Amino acid sequence: MFRKFALISAAILAVANSASAVDIVDLNLDETIQRALENNRTVKRSIASRASAYWALRQARRNSGPRLSWDSTANAVGGSQYDSYNHRLFSNTATVSYPLYAGSSLKEGRIAARYGLNSADMELENSLQTIRQTATNYYFNVLRCRNEIEVYSENVRTMQEHLQNVNAQFRAGTVAKADVLSSQVNLANAQQALISAQNDYDVAVATLSNYLLLPADTIIRAQDQLTYTPYNLNLADCTAYALENRPDIAAADYAVKQAESGVRSAKSGYRPTVNAVATKGMNGKSPFSDSYSDSWTAGISASWNIFDNGVTAAEVESAKASLAAAEETAAETREGVQLEVQSAFLTLRAAERNIATTRVAIASAEEDFKIAQVRYAAGVGTNLDVTDASDKLTQAKNNYYNALYTYNTAKADLDKAMGIPVSIDVVRYVNAEAEGKDAADARADSAVTTDYAEVPELQEIQPTVTIDLSDATPMTD
Repeated sequence: MFRKFALISAAILAVANSASAVDIVDLNLDETIQRALENNRTVKRSIASRASAYWALRQARRNSGPRLSWDSTANAVGGSQYDSYNHRLFSNTATVSYPLYAGSSLKEGRIAARYGLNSADMELENSLQTIRQTATNYYFNVLRCRNEIEVYSENVRTMQEHLQNVNAQFRAGTVAKADVLSSQVNLANAQQALISAQNDYDVAVATLSNYLLLPADTIIRAQDQLTYTPYNLNLADCTAYALENRPDIAAADYAVKQAESGVRSAKSGYRPTVNAVATKGMNGKSPFSDSYSDSWTAGISASWNIFDNGVTAAEVESAKASLAAAEETAAETREGVQLEVQSAFLTLRAAERNIATTRVAIASAEEDFKIAQVRYAAGVGTNLDVTDASDKLTQAKNNYYNALYTYNTAKADLDKAMGIPVSIDVVRYVNAEAEGKDAADARADSAVTTDYAEVPELQEIQPTVTIDLSDATPMTD
């Protein structure tokens, strides 16, 4: 999946740059999420962070291997002794060193870097889940705004028809001029509400387009409707699942392990370091001779900071403080996850009850509006009764669609709060890592699909898509 990102991103960019670019895009929810996962900048930033952690691990591993250094010098001689020298001096020294013992600092460096890569994998999965959540909520907001347009459009048509009836009755002399003026004001208010709803819809579409890295003036036509699907899990089950599957909890736990490794690494400063060293040197044209000389040495070098003025102790205490901070962060993350699950779950249940309530309210408001119209036509009702019933019907319909929107977004928030996987199963990944598998193998074992089993690769940065305000056509930097 990750290797497809660059090709898909390039294709979208080509469309954006093309003179014949398609400005109308039909999307359903699944397609919206897929586009976001493939093209959002957050996932690319997370992939780059993972790559940084991977190379940090490679560096830590190489620190345990041999090192070859070459030192070369060449000098010209002058001054009062110029005639006594051969005027040129040079020396070359090659040194190979291999760490035999470093008080566990090298080992702990590898361990810490390994946990850093594991944590980066969890952060990437967390980013993907956040992107899915945000894209879903943006898409549902488009649907909500579209429903608002339908509601206010219907209200405008109703007010127009009512104004026509009032004018007819005014010409017949059965109603006062005040009813005509009042109906005109109500129609104007309905039209203003429709204009605001249309603007909200345009903003919602532009927000979704921006999140998908589409030109800001792209017309997105959503193919779905806000619906209600019952959710049968209880709060305890949702919370238990979240505590096991949230990637940010796993990332916080890896950060604790990384900090524990940091403490052990700092304590290695109390112990000596031992290196195997081999040196080969060659000197040419010494000051008093034209001859060349070479030499080699091989042996072991050791160093031990018997007294370092408390530097190591300070490093150990600093590492312990970092560990305490990591442990507090892990505990705070767990507490925050429980609150997120509870908040989303309660919001979902409240919206579920509101859906049932507003359905009944719509039926009642429709009946009340019909009665008000009949009474007004018969001359026993007032114009205020009709407009008030119309406003209540409009409000009831908006309440219903808002309840549907809240329910569906709460469901998306609950999925995120629980850690429903996108690319990898966190529990399987953690278990694979605990068995000693490296990050690549752990990802392969825990991938949700075969596409996500691949190690994510860095991608080229897409140019920023902007709008030329003079003609409102997309252009790229």
